[in-house]
Amino acid sequence: MATQNAPGGTGKAGTTRNFKVWRGDESGGDLTDYQVQVNEGEVVLDVIHRLQATEAPDLACRWNCKAGKCGSCSMEINGMPRLGCMTRMSTFDENETVTITPLRTFPIIRDLVTDVSFNYEKARETPAFAPPEELKPGEYRMQQVDVERSQEFRKCIECFLCQNTCHVVRDHEENKESFSGPRYFIRAAELDMHPLDAKTDRKEYAQASQGLGYCNITKCCTEVCPEHIKITDNAIIPMKERVVDRRYDPVVWLGSKIFRRGKQNEAAQAQTPRDPDELGSVHSHAGASHEPEAEVGAERGVHWARQVPHPTAPPLDSRGRLAISEFTFDKAAAPSPFGDDVTFPLPAEGLNYSHPDQPRDKD
Repeated sequence: MATQNAPGGTGKAGTTRNFKVWRGDESGGDLTDYQVQVNEGEVVLDVIHRLQATEAPDLACRWNCKAGKCGSCSMEINGMPRLGCMTRMSTFDENETVTITPLRTFPIIRDLVTDVSFNYEKARETPAFAPPEELKPGEYRMQQVDVERSQEFRKCIECFLCQNTCHVVRDHEENKESFSGPRYFIRAAELDMHPLDAKTDRKEYAQASQGLGYCNITKCCTEVCPEHIKITDNAIIPMKERVVDRRYDPVVWLGSKIFRRGKQNEAAQAQTPRDPDELGSVHSHAGASHEPEAEVGAERGVHWARQVPHPTAPPLDSRGRLAISEFTFDKAAAPSPFGDDVTFPLPAEGLNYSHPDQPRDKD
């Protein structure tokens, strides 16, 4: 039998390796020592299956696709959150004891299985995609550049390794109520970048209700992502910047004073609100439409039964740059098209997964 040239080389067929696997349930448990045969090219999940077939038939472990696409076999291997099916045994030294434990952030059910329902609760709280009312299913059109902006975030397999490694909830259980975690920050960023999403206050919702301010961008979530999504650089940091740019940026504040935007806003707000049906076409502030009547109508809120603000692209000059008015406008973002009488998080029965034109039950 040939010997290995280096600790990180391919494993030898039939080599017996040392493992420590956490066994127990919600009442407690401990690490148990095992010696398991490891063959060349195998992954940690293969070892767990062999262990179940030989020494520990009652060992509980989640798995499904064994191809790194379902996210079921999330666990901690030598203290690092990883997928069991994507962690090759050849990455460990031949004499190294491999320690396998469940995800630490979530409650233990049994052995390597944890209760990850926290993540699904946060998913239900996140407002769904809100398409413009005037578009029918099949009529959605997007530029390829807009598709590419958010396509990266659609690669998420919901393994929840990023949620597990985030120290905001990993080390502080009390933060779970007010913190959604990196998985749902990229969801908010994806919808905020979506040109057909009529809900224009995604960033404000992320700050106020998802706990975006808790994140101090240590990039630990990015490091453990098996899909190599740049969670911190491409989602969390841009969302943080969008939250603060118009509220706290001194340049924006100075620009608003120079261009007297504050007085124009006060004049618009002082006007008597009119019926939304009389306002004609209403545009979101994201499109830099500063018409007083449209602004009054938008601030009153628009429900699905009425007219929804049209998402429009920012006005660009011939060089593809934003107009100066976009940098000096002193409103953080447009109000929600859902209206002021809707509070978030929405209950499960209130989530709008269907198109508004589809039949609904009437009271």
